[in-house]
Amino acid sequence: MKKTVLITGGTSGIGLGISLGFQAAGYQVIATGVSAGETEATGNLYPDLDCRVLDVTSQEQITTTLNDLQHLDVLINCAGVILRDNQEHTAEGFEKAINVNLHGTMRMCYAAKQLLTASQGCIINTASMLSFFGSGYVPAYSASKGGVVQFTKSLAIAWAEDQIRVNAIAPGWIKTALTTPLYEDQDRSKEITNRTPLKRWGLPEDVAGPTLFLASDQAKFVTGVILPVDGGYSIM
Repeated sequence: MKKTVLITGGTSGIGLGISLGFQAAGYQVIATGVSAGETEATGNLYPDLDCRVLDVTSQEQITTTLNDLQHLDVLINCAGVILRDNQEHTAEGFEKAINVNLHGTMRMCYAAKQLLTASQGCIINTASMLSFFGSGYVPAYSASKGGVVQFTKSLAIAWAEDQIRVNAIAPGWIKTALTTPLYEDQDRSKEITNRTPLKRWGLPEDVAGPTLFLASDQAKFVTGVILPVDGGYSIM
């Protein structure tokens, strides 16, 4: 029987890279996206991928999605937003980023707990290198990802008695639609690669392998870990 993984934000960017990696590894993958347009576009490109609409700010949609599942082995929370052009320096923008990135992760974890208790499964949240650094440009994103780190560690303690492992990945500079403006800015991109020991931007598929490890039996004694996937950026 194939193991089942639910990946929020799994129809684009890092989430899609993880979805494809888990599919190639033999998992039954359910990849969600925030809109019908996004999920349809991804489903057309990857017809074997089970793509569903799920807005992690909607408790109703979350409940409906989880109630449709008979079994779940792995929950991966990749749904997230980053608001540029100083939007996160407004109350509205700050609240939006926190609601998606931190509260959305929280909602999904609690909604999936019963299924994961039954399977003795695991959760992998998505933190960020900005969990460890501040950012003058995106303070809400940084705050939300810092919160994801502490939430991950706290759930790892609280749910250990249920044999649910809770870990997080912390991607660095990954080339996605979200980071295209920075990647295409030659000066800014050069600053990033100069600081990164591996001297390149990461790709979504680079994040899939570490995530697969955290979900695997090889990591069955690993919980509460925040695993950087950043080409060494955070050690400089």
